[in-house]
Amino acid sequence: MGESLVKRGGLEVTLSLAGRTAAPVKHAVPVRVGGFGGSDGLADYLLREEVDALIDATHPYASVISRNAVAAARQVDVPLLALRRPPWVAVAGDRWTEVSDVSEAVRALGKVPRRVFVTIGRNGLATFSQAPQHHYLIRSVDPVDPPLSLPHVAYVIARGPFSEGDDRALMAAHEIEIVIAKNSGGPAAYGKIAAARSLGISVLMLRRPAAPEAPTAATVGDAIAWLDHTLTSAAARGV
Repeated sequence: MGESLVKRGGLEVTLSLAGRTAAPVKHAVPVRVGGFGGSDGLADYLLREEVDALIDATHPYASVISRNAVAAARQVDVPLLALRRPPWVAVAGDRWTEVSDVSEAVRALGKVPRRVFVTIGRNGLATFSQAPQHHYLIRSVDPVDPPLSLPHVAYVIARGPFSEGDDRALMAAHEIEIVIAKNSGGPAAYGKIAAARSLGISVLMLRRPAAPEAPTAATVGDAIAWLDHTLTSAAARGV
């Protein structure tokens, strides 16, 4: 997103990261790291920095951040757009079961030991201690620290995008029987979904949390078009 805004030109852009990744990728715009202190803290930041527009481009499962963005933008009357990737949709050959959260996913694994590929990031992993009979392969950007207290667990530290071929090879090598994933949308993390389909493997798909009501765009191009319109309209009004 930041790179596309740089190409547009004529903007002072700041990218805000939550700070949960130890070594985030480099960006073409200034970056701030860390929380704001809830919606009130974000509202103060928007006023202090004289922000003209706010784009919420966070992960679809970071619902607290999105709610705070909506509340802060309304509080200080700053135009806001939510950039939300459309969710993946099951196609022929997919064997998906939707679950509401990690606890439901653990219950859905059942009592019989299975070989499980976990691709949900680091949040919520402690819940898998409730089902120690399974063999887990856990992939995350940063190491799981401390490691989980499980008798059968292996870790893959890697940053996407992941291709279907690479994920198919990984899953075959570990004899994976079921995948646990978030419906993140977009191409970067879709490799595991396509690989599971080709291997006939089931997927437990964590349902997206409800998003707060806000104007939305599905692509970066649409977001930039909204930004152009918003800033042009504000200039015409002398704001």
